[in-house]
Amino acid sequence: IPGMPMGKPAGVRCVQLDEAQRCRLFGQAGRPAVCVRLKPAADMCGDNPAQAEAWLARLEHATAPLRPPPTPSPQATRGPASGRAMP
Repeated sequence: IPGMPMGKPAGVRCVQLDEAQRCRLFGQAGRPAVCVRLKPAADMCGDNPAQAEAWLARLEHATAPLRPPPTPSPQATRGPASGRAMP
């Protein structure tokens, strides 16, 4: 997405949305393929902007990449004062 060189993370507003929530890239050849493939439907849009935003938030959450669990630091596996590894 132009203006988002690392991609658009889930939950982050796209920089290409204008004040009226319209895509500045709509209809342009450079519009990202993921955006072109997203086809609005009645269940997606809902009855108001809040319902549409909630639908998109669920979609983003469902399609967000999985993050590996954090690797514990060596200190996290030691006892509080002894410095010895916990059983």
